[in-house]
Amino acid sequence: MLALIMGGGEGRRLGMGEKPLVTVHGKPMLSYVVRAFEQARCEVIVVLTFRTPHTLNWCHAQGLSTITTKGIGYIEDLVEAIDEVEEKNPFFTSVSDLPCIRSSTIQYILSLYRNSKKPACSTWIPVQLVKESGISIGYTEHFGKVEVCPTGVNILLGSQIHEEQEECRLVLDVPDLIYHVNTRSDLETVNRLQQKGLS
Repeated sequence: MLALIMGGGEGRRLGMGEKPLVTVHGKPMLSYVVRAFEQARCEVIVVLTFRTPHTLNWCHAQGLSTITTKGIGYIEDLVEAIDEVEEKNPFFTSVSDLPCIRSSTIQYILSLYRNSKKPACSTWIPVQLVKESGISIGYTEHFGKVEVCPTGVNILLGSQIHEEQEECRLVLDVPDLIYHVNTRSDLETVNRLQQKGLS
């Protein structure tokens, strides 16, 4: 299954240069995400923009496939990438700032998606879990009485990329989906986890 790892943003909140290359326990964040999807038997393509030339060089040095888009916005870049590769089947899309993600979680999401029989799937984490972790909280929604945050890992159907897709919404109590790195405090938290071998 194809997996597009979106790595073209500037990472302004973090303020440490190109965000995908910011190191967690001595390795670029992007490397952890790529490894997890490869271990889940996905075909990985890293989607970049003019804002991330060093990330492009790093990807080439690692032998990774890349697509460079216009950098208009996350959704626009995603659509542009899918149009370029002409993917019609379901595919994963993931942010590049989720260095604790595990291949087993990716496979679990895929199994739930397939059981749903819907063209698309979004994944969410309860806000309470994020608060307990100390990770910063961005956008939230309410599903019934539960406040949730998007994890940044989704599945879409390539053949319907230019239209709204019916989706299953998965609220997952999976710790590795909590640890986005958007601030220096988030980075310190994730580095402590890696050092303790907890991620």
